[in-house]
Amino acid sequence: MKPIVTLTLNPAIDGACEADEVRPTRKIRTKGDAYHPGGGGINVARVITELGGAVTAVYLAGGATGDVLDELMDAAGLAPRRVPIAGHTRISLTVFEQSSGQEYRFVPEGPEVSPGEWLACLETIDGLDFDWLVISGSGPRGLPPDCFVTLTHRARDRGARVVLDSSGPALAASIEAGGLALIKPSVGELRALTGLKLEDRDEIAEVAREIVESGRSDLVAVTMGHEGALLASREENFFREAPDVPVRSATGAGDSFVGAMTLALAEGKGARTAFLIGMAAGSASVMHPGTELCRREDVERLHGALVSG
Repeated sequence: MKPIVTLTLNPAIDGACEADEVRPTRKIRTKGDAYHPGGGGINVARVITELGGAVTAVYLAGGATGDVLDELMDAAGLAPRRVPIAGHTRISLTVFEQSSGQEYRFVPEGPEVSPGEWLACLETIDGLDFDWLVISGSGPRGLPPDCFVTLTHRARDRGARVVLDSSGPALAASIEAGGLALIKPSVGELRALTGLKLEDRDEIAEVAREIVESGRSDLVAVTMGHEGALLASREENFFREAPDVPVRSATGAGDSFVGAMTLALAEGKGARTAFLIGMAAGSASVMHPGTELCRREDVERLHGALVSG
């Protein structure tokens, strides 16, 4: 199997820590500080690697923080392919407040990307050999609104399949253009995309099914947090409640879902099986603090529970 290619257009150095209490004005002393390479596609690459798959992680990075991100990528054992940009790579921070059990996430908008840097990104993707491309995370400032559409068309022209996990106008344009293998919106993202309230599972399933039947995406996996997730395919609508697991952090749960489900699909597993593996990975991710993501042994155990449940 060829390595899966992931693309992160707006990566981050993901910091995570704990504090007794988050308050204004005063210095907030933290502990348990940890740093990981982050951004949607990079998180997906980390999960694929953890689950034993081969992956090439393409990302745009620049400045001194871009060099730090490179070091974190190497330390994570990933196969990095950096596209240099002039702007500094952003640094995000997740703070767990021990007194309340609440999690605070600080996410900068990131650098602006020039037309020349965008062209270099497209050329990098064109130079790789792959059957699956995962575009995950937010688009940086400066990119055209049809950037995901362009990537999808170029990948499909060479026979590759495209997984998209993003939000906003670029996601809407891509779904309208169609030709995707898998999209994974959250309920909130699906509401923003359609302008509908989607107050019950039947309404969510109807919208997801319509996207599939219109040919815009072969599969739609809608995540609903602790309630579970729904899969729409040409064969069925399928819902599964989320496993009952201790929740430490929701950071990266969606990326874990996408990484595990994509790997399973690339390995030739059926849509329902891949979906349940994705659910297991998303649930396994919330069991760990900060940006640690899922662990293989947890994914395998939870997948077994989902299949037998």
